[in-house]
Amino acid sequence: MSVICSTGVLISSDLSSPLVFNVKDLGRSPGSMRTLEEQVPAPVDLGVALIGVQEGSPVDLELRLEAVHEGILVSGSAFAQVAGQCGRCLEPITYTLDANVQELFYYADAEVFEGVDQEEQRRIENGTIDLEPVLRDAVVTTLPFQPVCQEDCQGLCSECGVRLADHPDHRHEVLDPRWAALAGLTGSADADDASAASTESDKREES
Repeated sequence: MSVICSTGVLISSDLSSPLVFNVKDLGRSPGSMRTLEEQVPAPVDLGVALIGVQEGSPVDLELRLEAVHEGILVSGSAFAQVAGQCGRCLEPITYTLDANVQELFYYADAEVFEGVDQEEQRRIENGTIDLEPVLRDAVVTTLPFQPVCQEDCQGLCSECGVRLADHPDHRHEVLDPRWAALAGLTGSADADDASAASTESDKREES
C-alpha cells in the first residue's frame, strides 16, 4: 500500500522497513499502552532544499503507543541531527531537532469520519504501523524553508561574494555614473594639460 504524507511525498509501505512496528500486542482494548524507544536510520529525502536529516543518520524515537476506540494513537518525540547551509551566506548549519510526533492509526474497519481525507488517514495493516510518513511530516514541516546561521546574518557581498559577517567593515565605493563620466573628462583634461606642459618644456630645452 502507498500513502502520501502531508509534504506530498508518495511512500510505499515496506514490512521490512525499520520504521514499521508490530502493534498486535495492544489488541483492540482501549486504554492498553506501551512505550517505544528505538533508534532508526533516517529515510531518504528527509528534508528540504537547503537543510535536512542525512539519509541513514540515526533518529531516536521516544513514543507512546496507546489503543483507542478508532485505532492506535502514536505520540511522543523524534530526535535527529539536522545539517544544511545558511540561505544567506551559505555557511554550514547543524543542530539537533526535537520533532513532536502525534498520529492516529485507524483500524482497517474503522469508520471514516466526515471531513477527513481518506488518503491522509493512516491505517493499521496486518497488525503493523508504518511510521515513515509520520516521521517525515513531523520533521520536514518543522524545518525552516530559508535557514539562516543567525537571525541578523548579512549574507554575502553582492559585488565580490565575501561573507559580510567575517568582514564587518567591508564595502565598495559606489560612484554615481554621472560623476564617473565627469571624472573621465577631468582626467582627459589633466592629461592634455600635462602633455602640453611637456611639449612646452621640450621646446625651451631645444632653444
